[in-house]
Amino acid sequence: MSNGSNIDVAGAINTLTETFGKLFQMQMDVANTALKALTDVAEPLGKTATDLVGNFAGAATQVLQSVSSAIAPKK
Repeated sequence: MSNGSNIDVAGAINTLTETFGKLFQMQMDVANTALKALTDVAEPLGKTATDLVGNFAGAATQVLQSVSSAIAPKK
């Protein structure tokens, strides 16, 4: 009854499972790479923002000191 068109169902299922596994692994690799890239970008931005806030606070302190010395009574 076999006419050369045997279908290997187990082999097909195995191949599909393997393919889906590879696709899932590739998606995880892409997500991991994207997360690493985002972290690499966010780290210097965070440092820059912190430095900017520190510089602004220093400038504001100097302005307040200048204003205070300008309006303080001279001896």
